[in-house]
Amino acid sequence: MNAQSAIPDRLFFKIGDVAELVGVKPYVLRYWETEFALVSPQKSNSGQRLYRKSDVESLLMIKHLLYTERYSIEGARNRIKDLRKDGKLHEFKKESILGPEGVAAGLEAAEERLKRIQKAAQDLEKTARTPLHEIFKL
Repeated sequence: MNAQSAIPDRLFFKIGDVAELVGVKPYVLRYWETEFALVSPQKSNSGQRLYRKSDVESLLMIKHLLYTERYSIEGARNRIKDLRKDGKLHEFKKESILGPEGVAAGLEAAEERLKRIQKAAQDLEKTARTPLHEIFKL
């Protein structure tokens, strides 16, 4: 199971949940918020941080830059800025979370879903063209 599929499909996450998903302590997340404008959780009425799924993905990317690629905080900020400027931030984020093999597998899965959707559309079109008396055998 990859990091992307390990992120539950929820609207918001509390800091403890995000810390567990990312694999760092909550104070690290709070620090990264101050260093990376990319992460900006909302606050609940009680002042609790509420992270979106995109925030979690960004935090996983930041962790990858800092821990795997060994960038400094400033270096990671610059890398993110360059990726954003080149229009490659989203692609890099997915690759850093899934790995190159995961991205390829995701593309294959998307192509397979597209084929199934196209087949279903063809079946619907065929059914729509069929006279009702043939469908219901009236």
